[in-house]
Amino acid sequence: MNFLAHIYLSGENELITIGNFFADGIRGKKYKQYPSEIQVGIKLHREIDTFTDAHPFFRQSTKRLHKAYSHYSGVIVDIFYDHYLAKNWSDYSNIPLEEYIQNFYKTLNENFEILPERFKKLTPFMIEDNWLLSYATIEGIQKVLNGMNRRTNGLSKMNEATKELVANYEDFENDFKNFFKELIVASEIKRKALVKDHKL
Repeated sequence: MNFLAHIYLSGENELITIGNFFADGIRGKKYKQYPSEIQVGIKLHREIDTFTDAHPFFRQSTKRLHKAYSHYSGVIVDIFYDHYLAKNWSDYSNIPLEEYIQNFYKTLNENFEILPERFKKLTPFMIEDNWLLSYATIEGIQKVLNGMNRRTNGLSKMNEATKELVANYEDFENDFKNFFKELIVASEIKRKALVKDHKL
């Protein structure tokens, strides 16, 4: 899953949320150098990714893209799914999306010093351009995919994937909704188990 989904699935603990947010920047067992709540967030992130990659609906979505985008198809579906989460936000939260995102940005700024270097560089751009809110529109997703394509020096052609999004919009949305309701349950169970393990 992409940023918005990981943040949402973290629950209400701010440090667990921060850990889940920057977990991709932490390799191997380096998570152990962080406070327990951050560790829970990092471990939760990894569990979410494992669950996602193996899930039949997620795999069904990636199959629609695999011929054109090969191993980048999973990354693209992650981004598509954040679009559907943002678009259907009121189905999953009573807090308006813009308010929820601004609260997260505030938490990021308050915990800026604990972020890995890559995320310290990324965070100001994320906030200034309001990436998370932009996911709600296809135009916003296009900007994300343009940036991802630049980072692969144009090799991925991910900037073209919005064509598939538009052409298969309802199919991707149905995959997302069926998948996400199961991910919510699985994430909550795993989060509670990790909190218990860490005696929080």
